[in-house]
Amino acid sequence: MSDVPFYRTQMGHRFYESTAPSLVRELARLNDNLERLLKTVEHESRAEGQRSEPDVRTEEHR
Repeated sequence: MSDVPFYRTQMGHRFYESTAPSLVRELARLNDNLERLLKTVEHESRAEGQRSEPDVRTEEHR
């Protein structure tokens, strides 16, 4: 194995300067999308709870 530290290699430089920041941005996007999805689901479930119509689906289709 080489004695050169990873961060000093071309691959290490690419990882720290490009790959890692891209991963962080994508994780932030994923979190934002999950928050929006959760708000949508909560909003729909509240709207569903306000309806007075009974659920007519059969037990096997739930």
